[in-house]
Amino acid sequence: MKNYKFFIALAMGCIGFSFFQEEGKKEVLQPGAQLIKLADGFLFTEGPSSDVKGNVYFTDQPNNRIMVWSVAGELSTFMQPGGRSNGLAFDKEGNLWACADEKNELWCISPDKSVITVPSKYQDKLLNGPNDLWITRNGGIYFTDPYYQRSWWSHTSMPQECQAVYYLGPDHKTLSRVIDDLVQPNGIVGTPDGKTLFVADIGGNKTWSYTVNKDGSLSNKTLFCEMGSDGMTIDTQGNLYLTGTGVTIFDRGGKQIGYIKVPENWTANVCFGGPDMKSLFITASKGLYRIRMKVKGTAG
Repeated sequence: MKNYKFFIALAMGCIGFSFFQEEGKKEVLQPGAQLIKLADGFLFTEGPSSDVKGNVYFTDQPNNRIMVWSVAGELSTFMQPGGRSNGLAFDKEGNLWACADEKNELWCISPDKSVITVPSKYQDKLLNGPNDLWITRNGGIYFTDPYYQRSWWSHTSMPQECQAVYYLGPDHKTLSRVIDDLVQPNGIVGTPDGKTLFVADIGGNKTWSYTVNKDGSLSNKTLFCEMGSDGMTIDTQGNLYLTGTGVTIFDRGGKQIGYIKVPENWTANVCFGGPDMKSLFITASKGLYRIRMKVKGTAG
């Protein structure tokens, strides 16, 4: 999440958009698809993630709440207060994990809304502010920890010596720092097979790929593209969707194949959802948007 000031507005309906696609590349957008504003009136939307049914959960961090857009097309509040949560992700047990940066923690929220707080310190120091996360098949969690000063904090300096990426082991007790050489890591997602992790360095304006090793460590750092991102998602063809000014789509080789213009000052994050996982949901400043895709997305 960026630090911006927004006015609350109320609006719904279908709006104009622009989408371009490089010639010769496989189409990802459904023919005739329109970008639709599903809901408005938020202060800053972030962290979308879909459950197994395709319901999309997202955060409105300044208002300290977690929202849900159901497959029936209904908006409701899932939890408030919500720990000032930012990024969200579901595990295979149906628990919703949240980067709850009110106290710089990770939360595990069960379907009945009970909350378990996992270790929130590294080397006895508070984390900078868990921002976004990706959960592996075996329950390990990678999360980014950039520093964005929050109005609800009492401290005004970065607790950790660097802005890093961490790995919480499947036991949810062992926390290790796995990336420490980026300027400001933010968006993060892995491939469905769990073999590759993508991390966006929004401060360095680059996105990197890493090989995921069996012990959770990372290797083979490779430049994916010359663009950073606030949040990101991936589809079943391996295309990567980066955010910031609209949504920029790259194929698995790091070549840009499309762009979706979003009529907001900032596009924070994206995820696939809906019953068929072919709807791309976009959290952008004051609104929640959706556009239909030809390709199927992943739960990452």
